Amino acid sequence: MGKVRVGTMGWSYDFWVGNLYSKEAKADEYLAEYARHFDSVEVDSTFYRIPSEATVKKWFDQTPSEFIFSMKFPRIITHIKMLKDCQPETDAFIRHISGLNGKLGPLLLQFPYTFGKSQASSLGEFLANLPQKHRIAVEVRNKALLNYDFYSLLRQNEVALAWVDSPFMPKLEVTTADFSYIRWEGDRRKVNGLLGKTEIDRARDIEAWAGRIRLLLDDSMEVYGYFSKYYSGYPPNDASQLLRLLQK
Repeated sequence: MGKVRVGTMGWSYDFWVGNLYSKEAKADEYLAEYARHFDSVEVDSTFYRIPSEATVKKWFDQTPSEFIFSMKFPRIITHIKMLKDCQPETDAFIRHISGLNGKLGPLLLQFPYTFGKSQASSLGEFLANLPQKHRIAVEVRNKALLNYDFYSLLRQNEVALAWVDSPFMPKLEVTTADFSYIRWEGDRRKVNGLLGKTEIDRARDIEAWAGRIRLLLDDSMEVYGYFSKYYSGYPPNDASQLLRLLQK
């Protein structure tokens, strides 16, 4: 039987105060309060900047020993340079987040639509040059990459193809590693996401996902899954719903 870790994409949301967070909570207390509810989070802020080692240490100190941080690679690597000539940024990113030690989970390479077949060959080289061995997940937004050759590349490097619940990508069934990475992104055209409440009822969708995840767990897969604020509008509730269903 595999293990599942479910949480949200980020935690620094003041519109969760009075609901997930206590009314008295201050911004620097959000993570500690979050960790009382969930055992994992996807760090979205690393997409915009490489965190300082002091920030990483603070994250480490604010969470229990079993807590896991999944991290997005900085956009300068995935979107701006698209894996080319980015070794200094990659080295700095890996070095800084390594301060999480055993709390460091999968690292997500999230690529833009413009990352297509002609760029795919650079992925293998990039993975080979990573300064340390980590679990890596890859999310693509160009459907042309969803083919046998790309799946084979991921399998050869033990990289997970991220499954994404989004109106812009098809439902995926392919697994390419010994763990699965799932992102419930939703549709920001229909969900505000900043109201701190459920805007769209996704109960049936979450129930269907629970069934898919049970099959992965039965196959001894380790599953990491994170909800966006644009899925239903209130990701803590989505994550809690899913965890309750998986515990039945």
